[in-house]
Amino acid sequence: MIFKVTYQQSKATNPKREDTRSLYIEAESDVDARALVEKNTPYNIEFVQPLDSAHLAYEQKNPDFALTEFN
Repeated sequence: MIFKVTYQQSKATNPKREDTRSLYIEAESDVDARALVEKNTPYNIEFVQPLDSAHLAYEQKNPDFALTEFN
């Protein structure tokens, strides 16, 4: 399943809506998606959202859409 993870780039600063970013990741569950991002980045995760087929199709229309893969 594909998840949309919204985050702040630093855990040291207060979250601001204007600075919220997102990435897309494939994982078995939202718990696994959160664990992957926490393990591989210094990001402050705000929300992990599963994308159903209609929402995923909408997100894929964005030219910046790309699945994030960690090694």
